[in-house]
Amino acid sequence: MTPILFYGVPEGCSFGSIVALEWSGLPYRLNRIGMPDVVSSDVYRPINPVGETPSLMLPDGRLMSESMAILNHIAARSVEKGFGFAPGTEKFDRLNQMLAFLNTSFFGAFSPLWYTAEHEMEPARKQALRDYGIANVEKVHATLERLLSGRQWLLGDGKSFADAYFAGIARWNDFHQVVDRRKFPALNALYERLQEDPAVRFAWAIEHQEEAKTTGGFLGHVSLDEALGQVKSAA
Repeated sequence: MTPILFYGVPEGCSFGSIVALEWSGLPYRLNRIGMPDVVSSDVYRPINPVGETPSLMLPDGRLMSESMAILNHIAARSVEKGFGFAPGTEKFDRLNQMLAFLNTSFFGAFSPLWYTAEHEMEPARKQALRDYGIANVEKVHATLERLLSGRQWLLGDGKSFADAYFAGIARWNDFHQVVDRRKFPALNALYERLQEDPAVRFAWAIEHQEEAKTTGGFLGHVSLDEALGQVKSAA
C-alpha cells in the first residue's frame, strides 16, 4: 500500500509535509481535506480522532498525525537525501530542536489570528486578540531572524525538513497581513529562496488545484472513501 498524506486546505500546515515528501523522493498519494468542515466531521474521525491535518497512512495501514512526527518519519526513511539525519547525531538533535520551535513558538504565534479569522466575536475583543497575535508574530519573526544570522537555511548551509515546515507556516503572514517581512532580511531571503523551490511550487499548485509537476514520488490523489476503505481493510 502506498502511503497517503491527508492535507488540509486552505493554508494547512500540512503544506510542509507535502514539500518534505517531494524532497524525499518516496512514493506517496494525497487526500484533500477541507477545513474546517471535513476535518472536524465524523467522516474524517477514523483517520484523525483529534480532527486535524496532516495525517499519514503508512503502507501497513497504520495512521499517524502531528507534523513533527510525520516529518521525522519521512526523514528516517530518506536519510540519504540529506534533509533529515540519523538519530543520535548532532544534526538530528538540531533538526528536532528547530522543528519544535517552529511547531510551538512560530505556529502558536498565529493562533490568535486564526481564531479571529474563523470566529464571530465582539469587535473590541476581536481587535484585542488580533493585536496580541500581531505582537507574537513580530516577536517570533525577530527570534528567527537572530537564529538565521549567517545562515542560508535554518540549520546552516543545506536545506532540511525544518525549512519545509517553515515554508508552510511563514506564508500565514501574507494571509493575515501582519508584518513586513522585509524588516527581517535573513528570514525574508529564506522565504523568497523557498518560493523558487520546485517542491514548494508543487505544494502550492496542489493546494490551489492548479497543474502541479512533481519532482518526487507523487502518484496522484485518492478519495476519502477510498482511503477509509484501506483503513478498514488493514484493521
